[in-house]
Parts: sequence; structure tokens; C-alpha cells
Amino acid sequence: MNRLSRFLSTLIVAAGALTLPASAQVVGEVGVDWIGNDIIIEAVPDPQIKGVTCHVTYFERGIIDRLKNGNWFEDPSNNSISCRQTGPIAIDKINLGKGGEEVFRQGRSLIWKDLLVKRIYDKTNNTLIYLAHSRQVVDGSAKMAISTIPLYGQEVTWKNGKP
Repeated sequence: MNRLSRFLSTLIVAAGALTLPASAQVVGEVGVDWIGNDIIIEAVPDPQIKGVTCHVTYFERGIIDRLKNGNWFEDPSNNSISCRQTGPIAIDKINLGKGGEEVFRQGRSLIWKDLLVKRIYDKTNNTLIYLAHSRQVVDGSAKMAISTIPLYGQEVTWKNGKP
């Protein structure tokens, strides 16, 4: 294996290790037009909270659309998220600060744009908040979506005691 091949392999492995705090599984792919544009649906289990799964959707441009519009390396920032309890909830150590913590990250362009999912715990309302957003401002505003899971009325296990 030559140096360039080794370097590219190392770069690909390193990039893969940095991009996904949680693993996502494609569970749906809906074609929206004849030129190959698709809506992708991924299931993302929260790595710190067992029993919670988020479904994230995003738009993926096809090759014909990329050729037609000339913007090869970028997909739109449009996304959606819905999170639900999918089993008994067991909460490991999580960040309880107002900024929350990143649950999922996926590159949506060659360099700058990422699709992020952050989890924030609302202690006052005993609710988990999941925010999907782009790391790049598009058309003057950030695109975002939100989903919440109230923890009242359910059996919840906190590994380190209640917050």
C-alpha cells in the first residue's frame, strides 16, 4: 500500500470515529422526485439513556440535482426529529447544564455543515429535550426541530441518583 493510500485510509477511519457519538441506522428512504433526491430516516438510540430512540430525517440530493445546481458537496439543512420511549428508561451520567450535550453528529457537506442532535434535561419539568439543528446558518436563520420526552408517570432509573 503506498503512502497516499495509507494516508487516505487513516483519514477516513479518523473522520468516521469523530462524526458519530451515537450510531444511526437507516430505517427508511423515500424518493421524492425522478432526479434521485431522497428523504432519509435514521433511528438514533441515545447512548446515555437506554429506552430512548430518536428518528431523524434529512434531505439527500441525488447526482442529477447536484449536476443541475452545481453545488456538489452540500445537502440542504432541512431536518426533523421525533424522540420516543422505546423501552424502560435508564439514565446514565448525563450533562445537566443548559447547553446539554451532543447525542449525534453527521456531516452534511464536505467541510462545514453538520446535522447535530443535542439532549438537554429540563429539571423543572422533568423532561428530556432533543434538538436537531444544523451547524451552518442558511438563508439568514438556523434550521431546527425539537422533540421532548416527559419523564413524569414513568419508571425511570438514574444510575447516579436523581439529578
